[in-house]
Amino acid sequence: MEENNLQCSSVVDGNFEEVPRETAIQFKPPLYRQRYQFVKNLVDQHEPKKVADLGCGDTSLLRLLKVNPCIELLVGVDINEDKLRWRGDSLAPFMGDFLKPRDLNLTITLYHGSVVERDSRLLGFDLITCIELIEHLDSGDLARFPEVVFGYLSPSMIVISTPNSEFNPLFPSVTLRDSDHKFEWTRMEFQTWALYVANRYDYSVEFTGVGEPPAGAENVGYCTQIGIFHKNGGKATEACVSEQHDQHVYKAVFTTSYPSLQQERFFKLVLVNEVSQQVESLRVSHLPRRKEQDGERGDKPKDTGGSKAPVPCFGPVFTEVEKAKIENSPKPFCVGNKFFVPLQRLLAYPRLNRLCANEEMMRSVIADSIPLSSDGSAVVADLCNYFDEQFEF
Repeated sequence: MEENNLQCSSVVDGNFEEVPRETAIQFKPPLYRQRYQFVKNLVDQHEPKKVADLGCGDTSLLRLLKVNPCIELLVGVDINEDKLRWRGDSLAPFMGDFLKPRDLNLTITLYHGSVVERDSRLLGFDLITCIELIEHLDSGDLARFPEVVFGYLSPSMIVISTPNSEFNPLFPSVTLRDSDHKFEWTRMEFQTWALYVANRYDYSVEFTGVGEPPAGAENVGYCTQIGIFHKNGGKATEACVSEQHDQHVYKAVFTTSYPSLQQERFFKLVLVNEVSQQVESLRVSHLPRRKEQDGERGDKPKDTGGSKAPVPCFGPVFTEVEKAKIENSPKPFCVGNKFFVPLQRLLAYPRLNRLCANEEMMRSVIADSIPLSSDGSAVVADLCNYFDEQFEF
């Protein structure tokens, strides 16, 4: 239930049509972006695998979080089904996600439903966010909210943000910041509620916020107040989660999965491409040495009338440790016009070493896509090809 990023009914985040601009407070970055960045920073710090955003609205926060490599399951819940359907496609993978797959699987699902309903598919999460949500709940839903989120779902961490009403006098003619807000709390009211909930459901809580007040008004605190709740004793055990009966009350309106290196077909595509590129780089760098050796033997290279081969200007930068590992690995060699690159040499390069744990793994994946030596210990390529003949090395 986060405000629309255009903030059509709010004077807080950037739309001041009903307020003279010279008297309105403007935040840089806009306040909604500060809230989202606050959550992203927490995700970067704690690296949760399963994250849910309750009241996800136009899914802006989900789109920001989906790039985090640690997240494997990302869920959004909102009462507005039309908005979820409209924004769902913006969460789907793009072409670039297939060209460069993630390390870990990622599934994103949007559910239509109320945040005060219990759905067992949200059990066992590492982080649940409620950004500008609670002020949209009426008194009955607000009473049920802690029972569901803290008591039933009981994630490892919960982040709740809500307007700080003490800041409101700094805005011209503002009682409530949004027409749908049922209330807005002072810092004392929010902290009293948060401490009671934390104590009842065995959480600890710390308070902060975003949207600093202007000079001279520091006493009002942040424009948006934030509570960060941590489950005492860590996350719920798998046993506790499994004891819950399945309750699927939410309606799934969108789901998508991202390509990753955990999926065999994408892992193979990436590994074959990386091996091919590294072999080609080694082959090209070996050609000048081969020409010099031919010259020493009196074998004059054929003049093709081509231009001098361009010298690569860019390439990977290795640390001293990585350089030493590469130099100490088996070197490429030639037999006739065939160029051999030992798999152990390839595994010495950081990018390939990150993909493959050992030689046997590399061999089994690339064997049906890249030519190998008779004993399977090296990749085999033609030392010279048509394109080489266009250049003089």
